[in-house]
Amino acid sequence: MRRTGPPRSWSGAIVITGVLAAVAFGSAPAASASPADPAQADVSSVAQQSGPCSSCVSPTPATGTPQLVRYPAGTTEQVRQIVQCGSKMYAVGTFSKITWGGKNFARNNIFSFNATAPYKITGWKPNANGEVNTIAFAPGDCSDAYIGGSFTSVGGTAVDNIAKVDTSTGAVVPAFASNANKLVETIQYINTTSPSHLLVGGKFTTINGNSTDKFMASLAPATGLNDGYLHLGISGNYVYPGVHSNSTGIYNSQLSPGGSKLLVEGTFNTVGGLPRQQIFMLGLGSSATVTGWTSNDFNQHCAVGHPFYVQAAAWSPDGNTVYVATTGKVLATWNKTFPLTGPCDVVAAYPASPTSTPVTHDWINYTGCDSLFSVAADSSAVYIGGHERWANNANGCNNLGPGGVPAPGMGGFMPGASGGSLWTNSAGTAGQYSRARGLGADDMLITAAGLWIASDNFDGESACGGVNGHAGICFLPY
Repeated sequence: MRRTGPPRSWSGAIVITGVLAAVAFGSAPAASASPADPAQADVSSVAQQSGPCSSCVSPTPATGTPQLVRYPAGTTEQVRQIVQCGSKMYAVGTFSKITWGGKNFARNNIFSFNATAPYKITGWKPNANGEVNTIAFAPGDCSDAYIGGSFTSVGGTAVDNIAKVDTSTGAVVPAFASNANKLVETIQYINTTSPSHLLVGGKFTTINGNSTDKFMASLAPATGLNDGYLHLGISGNYVYPGVHSNSTGIYNSQLSPGGSKLLVEGTFNTVGGLPRQQIFMLGLGSSATVTGWTSNDFNQHCAVGHPFYVQAAAWSPDGNTVYVATTGKVLATWNKTFPLTGPCDVVAAYPASPTSTPVTHDWINYTGCDSLFSVAADSSAVYIGGHERWANNANGCNNLGPGGVPAPGMGGFMPGASGGSLWTNSAGTAGQYSRARGLGADDMLITAAGLWIASDNFDGESACGGVNGHAGICFLPY
């Protein structure tokens, strides 16, 4: 969904059914992996690009969508998440103005607009005084929005990092407790249980008066109080030689198509009493519990500056496959040889069914040392966004290696367990999709109409699909 950390310039090829070298959970460094390592048996199998996809979203964006103001170099704003509720789109992030129809509109970190052309911006102005990272709605009910981030006021009402906001007036709903002692990163509304729950994640250790469930808690949608549905005991961080400082927290989450499971990403090494790193899966039954789903891939450590690297995940429409998009550059133990191995700066596919043993990836595609921050999937493609320059680039790091293909800013790949090939232009010379790389694409959302991409205006960039005028928001229709 969203990126962390400063931009960097690092980018890979596709490997089919290769099993990555694993390390023990906890603070042990990742095992080295050389091309001769038997655990890397299939890393030399490089998939070829597969031509253009006719059933995927268009590579050309719709015209007239709102965008961030294009400032001179040095001022960067971001849309960090975009969601649809009913006939409207809602966008949150760090911004102060939105451009639509040739005019600028003052909107502080949250706004809405019509989901269909001409995509008119609405008058809704909650006016959050700090970054808004996440927004969620009760399915089928767009009357109130739940928002989280780093802010102390919404519409002039004092709150702390979480609030429930009326979508007609923009006012804070006073019956909902609004006090998290630290950053809120993700909110999911769960309505497949009775009663419904808000699953909230972030850096907080106390939320609405309760310190029992640190970093991730379940709140009652009406009151905001802890409802006891979830007790995960999340703890730990990533420790290995030279690693940069990192602390426990939840960063992102994705609800399965049927609403019975939840993927969660962040910094931790124990969840629900089980060893987990980077990502875990919850089963949402009578209580929320950690499933057996995991992979030894995520026990490996990437470059010391990027201890948390699985920043985004997505489900296939049928719920049978999990896709991840990562940062990380290369393995912390990389020996400067190619092809690259490990789960760093890749898009990868995994079986979604929990098993008694860790799953292995079905396929993995390397950017060649450039970060990915978002991923979404439909039945025709896996779409990824970041500040990457290439795909199919396991034989390069910060350069285009043998077999690599230009795919700047975003890419589309064949989906499913046997997928992973890059969808390209008709000549096979570049990926089918492109956008201005900027800092990266924080979020991607598939709707019935197409693919929405949330990004930034870094260096005044605004191109999507080769068309200018899409800073922060780009919509690729079916």
